[in-house]
Amino acid sequence: MESDDICMDVLSRLPTKTLLGLKCVCKRWCRIISDRSFIQDLLQRPEPLAGFFFQERYQWCDEDIGTISYIPATMEGTQVQQTIFSFLPEDVVILGSCNGLVCCRSVFPSPDPSIFVCNPSNKQWIRLLETTPDKESSYGLAFNPFQSPIDMPTNFKVVRVSQAQTDMDDDSYFSFEIYSSQAGAWKKSKEICQCNHNLFKNKGIFVGGILHWLTDGDQVLSFNVENELSWLISAPFPTIHLTAIPEMCIGESRGRLHYIMISEDGLQVWALEDYYDSNWSLVHSTTLEVMEEENSQLLYNTRDRVAQRISIDSIPWMDPLAFKDGLLLMRVSTKIILYCMGTRKMEELCNLSKLGRNSIFGPLVIPYSLSLAPLSQT
Repeated sequence: MESDDICMDVLSRLPTKTLLGLKCVCKRWCRIISDRSFIQDLLQRPEPLAGFFFQERYQWCDEDIGTISYIPATMEGTQVQQTIFSFLPEDVVILGSCNGLVCCRSVFPSPDPSIFVCNPSNKQWIRLLETTPDKESSYGLAFNPFQSPIDMPTNFKVVRVSQAQTDMDDDSYFSFEIYSSQAGAWKKSKEICQCNHNLFKNKGIFVGGILHWLTDGDQVLSFNVENELSWLISAPFPTIHLTAIPEMCIGESRGRLHYIMISEDGLQVWALEDYYDSNWSLVHSTTLEVMEEENSQLLYNTRDRVAQRISIDSIPWMDPLAFKDGLLLMRVSTKIILYCMGTRKMEELCNLSKLGRNSIFGPLVIPYSLSLAPLSQT
């Protein structure tokens, strides 16, 4: 028993990526690493960003593209992988990720469309019951590893957001449905949120018990998963003051919601300080000229190219795709770039040609962190 304790202590100090490989060394290590109490201890520590899931999509088509690319978040040679989800029973479309778990749905058309929650690290998955997914709804995954007891299955929630119009006028509102893994069923929330804007870039960011979706109207839709309360957070900078059309995304870093915008004024990153007053603090700012000077091997004539986008029908030259832990994944022309906020340096991860022909038209991009969180395989 003592030797097991020593072995557990040593293994617990290793990163999750290393532990996944060490499970194959011997039966004893596999037993220790698979032990629920060992996994619970690992879940108490924050996992660094491992990479991004990237999936292209058709803009005006009922069919989906089933290929999902995994782009490791490393600046030392990136190998794009496209078999991460091969353990699932069918091709899927990614919907969201949270603390190592991933929510996805069947690729359309499908004879029996389903929603799945899986853990790509240990290849475990479950199929959610009593719902039929659709393309119009958006989803968010809420999983807090600190609240999963050792002797209980991993507890998570999936929130489906649907938009509809009121009967009296043309005003729109969002409604919410919640799946609880503990209850094993969906329920309709009584909460609605009046909003005439559409959800943008189609992914929910889970921060501090609250899911967030970016809208196309200078607002962020927020939903408290436990209290089932929703509200709108004003963006830190109204885009109406800009000449060219900016590009935005939201993300999470150090337990706070972040808002990222690229415009002719440069790259700005804000962190949310107060939910109810929509109070943001500017935590990073740089002009496009400075970015180009610091990364001359990747950028050229950047400000002129960004300023040329004055119509929503035109393709942005520089587009922020996802943000996590101070790392921003962006598309610059036909290249996928990783920008480190701390060092202000860029690194080319891959070319769009490795990801698909439609990758430039609004792909789904989701940050991912490795986790050993267990799921009951179905």
